[in-house]
Amino acid sequence: MMTDRGYTSDEIMSIVAARQLRDGQVCFVGIGLPSEAANLARLSHAPNVVLIYESGTIGTRPDVLPLSIGDGELADQADLVVSVPEIFAYWLQAGRVDVGFLSAAQIDRFGNLNSTVIGPYDQPRVRLPGAGGAPEIASSAGEVIVMLRQSQRTFVEAVDFVSSVGFGRNGEGRTGHRGGGPTVVITDLCVLRPHPDTNELELVAVHPGIEVDAVVAATGWKLRVATDVGRVDPPTEEELSILRGLKERTSLAHLGHL
Repeated sequence: MMTDRGYTSDEIMSIVAARQLRDGQVCFVGIGLPSEAANLARLSHAPNVVLIYESGTIGTRPDVLPLSIGDGELADQADLVVSVPEIFAYWLQAGRVDVGFLSAAQIDRFGNLNSTVIGPYDQPRVRLPGAGGAPEIASSAGEVIVMLRQSQRTFVEAVDFVSSVGFGRNGEGRTGHRGGGPTVVITDLCVLRPHPDTNELELVAVHPGIEVDAVVAATGWKLRVATDVGRVDPPTEEELSILRGLKERTSLAHLGHL
């Protein structure tokens, strides 16, 4: 949805997420907004970021956003393509991935993610597509960036099923997991980070035009709020131009016009 500030809520999410990536990092990318964010970073401030997709493409530089992890565009533009087991065993689980992007249907106060069921597991109200490779990314990537739209339906006191671990049901931490877990959660309203003492997600910054009360109201638990909540810098003209150009090329390509 277009805001009165000249950009959409999805655009601010992708831009803020892209800003988290540093040049030269190895990034395990998902489809959708994470792919937008990672490729925006590659086309702007992080040209040497190494993008890996679950299908086995390494160092891919797609000209348009892929429809799925198996999109031929990824293989055509990759430095190399390896098997899926190699991606997980040699790259991810061996600690060679710096950052992973994840999303989900639910997140709780300790950064645990649910992509499996809504409701009891044996009698769910909704059965979701499942986590795919997300549990391994959550467990093994050096850090995890979570992107999802914020509401009381998605930000819940306790997820119905832990598909991908954050800091445990009670915030107990990451024992047994190689990776550092979620370092930032980026929504259409704000930025949250785990508190260093409790691992509980804390509101640290709001997007332009968003107030703290709106974030609190969109959260299904008593949200912890930092003493000094910052305000995210608005998208620059360059960021918006690159992102919109990428999406326009993608639309034309998928219509067969490129």
